[in-house]
Parts: sequence; C-alpha cells; structure tokens
Amino acid sequence: MELLKASSILFVLLNPFLISIYLISLIRDLSLKDFSKVMMRAHIISAIVFVIFALAGESIFEEVFNVRFGAFLIFGGIIFLWIGVQSIFSGKVVLIETRGDPEHIAGSIAMPFMIAPGTISASVLIGSQLPAASAAAAIIAAISFSLVSIIVFKLIHDPLKKRNERLLNRYVEVMGRVVALFTGTFAIEMIAKGVGMLWPS
Repeated sequence: MELLKASSILFVLLNPFLISIYLISLIRDLSLKDFSKVMMRAHIISAIVFVIFALAGESIFEEVFNVRFGAFLIFGGIIFLWIGVQSIFSGKVVLIETRGDPEHIAGSIAMPFMIAPGTISASVLIGSQLPAASAAAAIIAAISFSLVSIIVFKLIHDPLKKRNERLLNRYVEVMGRVVALFTGTFAIEMIAKGVGMLWPS
C-alpha cells in the first residue's frame, strides 16, 4: 500500500494530461512512432533523476550543490510563474521546439515539465518513506503510467484532428488558459514553501 500510495503521488504531480497540453505541438507534428520515441527518452531521463534524488534525499542539495532546498523551490516557482503568466495571456502553452534530434527534444520535455520542484520534492519524500528498492519501483511505476497515458492521448488526438481540427484547436486554447491558472497557483505555493524553509520566522 505504501508503494502504491507513493507511486500515485508522483503520478499526480507528473500530471500526464497537463504535459499533453504543453506538448500539443509535438502531438500534432510527430508520427506516433517518433512521438513515442521522444516521450520514452524523456521519461527515462526523468526516472533516472527521480531515483537519484529519492536515494540521496535533501542532503544532495546541501552536500553536492551547496544550496538549500528552499532556494530550489523558490527558483522553480519563479520559472512556473513565468510560464503561467505567459500562457494565461496568450492561451498558448506550446513551449517545446519540435525540430531537432529526438534526444534533444526529450531533454527539453524532461526539464522543466517533468523534472520540476514538485516532482523532485515527491521523489525525496518517497526515498525517505520507503526502502531503496521499493522507492525505485514506485518511481518506475509512476513514470510508466505517465508514459502510457500520454501515448494514449496521442492515439485519441490523431483521429479527432482530421475530423474536428477547428474545434480541437479551440479546446486546446481554452485548456491552455485553464492550465495556466493552476500553473501560476502552484508556482506561488512553491515560492511560499521555499520562503518558509529559508526564513521560518
């Protein structure tokens, strides 16, 4: 149960539906084979990073990077706030460059959309609650479910695009603004947590 709970928390924070909205340009432009290859690379990169943070814990920030975890949360919150503000005014969340090699696109997807303050914090928490092997298994399970969910979204999108392209474009624009509201709200929460950790008084 602990493993399932930990995996569920990371899966919710990854939010494959949200990622699908951000990656709508890739979903439109790439074939299923190329899209699956890109997403698999991005998820593998993310899984490796999450496992490292789960095993190392918060000490990795102070001992390796010589920074406090709160500072990381504040900076990550500022990035998400910038993304949210841009998206809320434009209605667009297309921030991924679709040209280039799959490994380069995969890196852009992994950071900052998957490897973010929230998911890294969850990985640290998973590592503190479960044995190393169980923590790694929970992370791999969450990553696998996320990958499958995004590919399913691609499979649903392609037939709809051909029949209802204008309606689909309008839906993406509206959802872009809705997603931006949650992105900005989440960003403020991350900044507040970071400030609280750095200056608890």
